Amino acid sequence: MLKVGLTGGIGAGKSEVSRLLVECGAVLIDADRIAREVVAPGTPGLAAVADAFGAGVLAPDGSLDRPKLGSVVFADPEKLAVLNAIVHPLVGARSRELEAAAPEDAVVVHDVPLLAENALAPLYDVVVVVDASPATQLDRLVRLRGMTEEDARARMAAQATRDKRLEIADIVIDNDVDLPRLERSVRDVWVDLVRRAQRSQE
Repeated sequence: MLKVGLTGGIGAGKSEVSRLLVECGAVLIDADRIAREVVAPGTPGLAAVADAFGAGVLAPDGSLDRPKLGSVVFADPEKLAVLNAIVHPLVGARSRELEAAAPEDAVVVHDVPLLAENALAPLYDVVVVVDASPATQLDRLVRLRGMTEEDARARMAAQATRDKRLEIADIVIDNDVDLPRLERSVRDVWVDLVRRAQRSQE
């Protein structure tokens, strides 16, 4: 099994790359999706978040009001650290369960938005960073996700710098390109990952 950590700044196009890797044959473990699962209604994770931040972060139906929680934690590093201390251990445990269920010869791609921020690179055999210029990130967040420029810049500033992400990269996928070129890059990376996985089996 080859354990791959996939990361990139918000708006860099990491989700698109993970989708393409799955098409190639990767087993995807999506930290964001797991992070939503571990705070679903009725979970201990949601109860812990409500205890820490108050009932104001819950929607009327009892689910987590993610935009409201986001507005609380992204502006305050201490509150973000509290949230991370609740959610990250739960995400880590579930990720390990899913990884253990994957075939022995699999290329397992962990899609981890905060890989650089949380110094998680040593957990993976290979770290792949999806890279785009800050101008491209900003444009995508405003144009495609409907964020205000101010909110987009704040989200970008809350993450690791581009340099810090590139420092931990074993492989960099340039996503300042159109989709056909991105698809070609991902296919090339996939060939490399499969080769590494086979070597690790020998």
